[in-house]
Amino acid sequence: MSTAPQHWRFFRAGGFDQVRLDTAEELLAIDQLDQKLWVALSCPVKGIEFDARTLALVDSDGDGQIRAPELLAAVQWAGERLKNVEVLAQQLPGVPLEAIRDDDAEGLAIAQAARELLADIGGNHGLVTVEAARAAQARYAERATQAWEAAGAQARPLGDATEAAHAALLAVTEKVEDWFVRCRLAAFDTRAGAALNAADEALVSLGSSTLTADAQDIAALPLARVEAGAQLSLTSGLNPAWAERINTLRDAAVTPLLGQRDTLSEADWLALKDKLAPYATWLTARPDPAAEGDGVRQLEKLAHYVRDLMPLANNFVAFRDFYTRQGKATFQVGTLYLDGRSAELCVAVNDAGRHAALATLSRICLVYVDCVRGGEKLSIAAAFTAGDSDQLMAGRNGVFYDRQGRDWDATISKIVDHPISLRQAFWAPYKRLARFVAEQLQKMAANKARASEDKMTAAVVDGGKKAVAGATPAAAPPPFDVGKFAGIFAAIGLAVGALGTALASVLAGLFALKWWQLPFALAGLLLIVSGPAVLLAWFKLRSRNLGPILDANGWAINARARINIPFGTSLTQVAQLPPNAERALTDPYAEKKAPWGWYGAILAVLLLAVFAWYLRAQLQ
Repeated sequence: MSTAPQHWRFFRAGGFDQVRLDTAEELLAIDQLDQKLWVALSCPVKGIEFDARTLALVDSDGDGQIRAPELLAAVQWAGERLKNVEVLAQQLPGVPLEAIRDDDAEGLAIAQAARELLADIGGNHGLVTVEAARAAQARYAERATQAWEAAGAQARPLGDATEAAHAALLAVTEKVEDWFVRCRLAAFDTRAGAALNAADEALVSLGSSTLTADAQDIAALPLARVEAGAQLSLTSGLNPAWAERINTLRDAAVTPLLGQRDTLSEADWLALKDKLAPYATWLTARPDPAAEGDGVRQLEKLAHYVRDLMPLANNFVAFRDFYTRQGKATFQVGTLYLDGRSAELCVAVNDAGRHAALATLSRICLVYVDCVRGGEKLSIAAAFTAGDSDQLMAGRNGVFYDRQGRDWDATISKIVDHPISLRQAFWAPYKRLARFVAEQLQKMAANKARASEDKMTAAVVDGGKKAVAGATPAAAPPPFDVGKFAGIFAAIGLAVGALGTALASVLAGLFALKWWQLPFALAGLLLIVSGPAVLLAWFKLRSRNLGPILDANGWAINARARINIPFGTSLTQVAQLPPNAERALTDPYAEKKAPWGWYGAILAVLLLAVFAWYLRAQLQ
């Protein structure tokens, strides 16, 4: 690492400054950059679009999080293992052989592993790719296995039948060893012979139960009758629980290796074990597929680091790919197509409820979507930053394309609502008023329809009752109450008069202005209605922040990663016709147009009449 102060360059994107990491020198010097200037200090190894093996190599403690010290350690190690550090910034698919530093033991082992790998795969360009380095360990294990299998030919006295002979020996070794030791004790002391055979009490206890040859109590008895200097019979007098296994030993091992015999002495037993000992030793020498060859694992690490450290740093120390729009950032898992828009800021989530609790602080309209592809399931949070949210609702379906280009069925499960655009905020009061009026009219119509149905039902029921009663005279209808209806008409007249007076006052105020003042008056009226909503939306849109969305996923965002209005708008594309598209405006199924011109003329005449009446009243 260079000890001289690094000349840092910064770029401004999204409303804040980020460091530029374009050269190997800048990458190797990030330990000199104040970590308060880093965009992130920690990120998870899962739920992001980056090579999982590279992340696992950088995550030295294996806790599932990559932190700043681990990234710094990875950069330092890569710099120490390279003679030509410029390869770190060349976007190579692996590490060139000539770039590996081989003047110490570790470097020499890495270089030797690279040479052997290139010789195996016939690499003519001297470049160890990440894919080849990943396979190097498998190749090392394969070569070790081949050498082990070649050595096994000398360790098989019976050829392919050696495995069965060894298995038969292992199945009875412990029991046969036990029987020969008992016989040696009986030779040592004659009293031991009776004591080491089955006790009378054990045999008596067996007689009181139903027996099978493989019963555990029988298997625990000695292999055969214990006598001083006895030989183990291979045909008779054997413990029933072990007789079958002894027969297998005789056929698979004793006869092929020692010749035909009916008894086995202790010397024969030792000779049998000696003949199969090389095979047992060979089995224990089987190579471990996970065992590392000299320099193989470090070669794989170096190949990954040369390819991936620069992109990783530019998605950790800075968010260059995201803010420069030159590619997708590691946290962007794909693109969601829904409601005539494509949302590019999509992050993977595990629990929508827990994620939304923190992500709502981002001030971004987030749509949580459950994605299904065959038997696979995925949950994402998509940011909508253009258009409006009128048609965004739980249950709507769309299509999600992941970074591999695979399409998933997507269904909205939850929405965190925030302003999407100033245009949406401007029209929001009028849309709410229109919805309110429509809802009230629908309620009134429904109530009127219900009342009419109730009256018709009551009339039918009353008619039926009268028909049944027959002789009962019909009640006379109540007399017309003139005073009651006069009061109703008076109230309606007062309401209409009040509305007319208010409208006349507004119109009088407008007509009192000069012609050039009318646009300003109308603009002021619109500002009064829409201004508060637009102002509130403007403040929220200016305070949109990527940090809470990623923090909820386990990141440690260290900067105010703002998403200003122009940049945010670019993250969601709205459907538009191509520039060179032809469009036919004739719609054979278009709805018939209402005579709005006549309606406007009649309304203008009425307004003029009201205005004339108002002026006349003022002059009198």
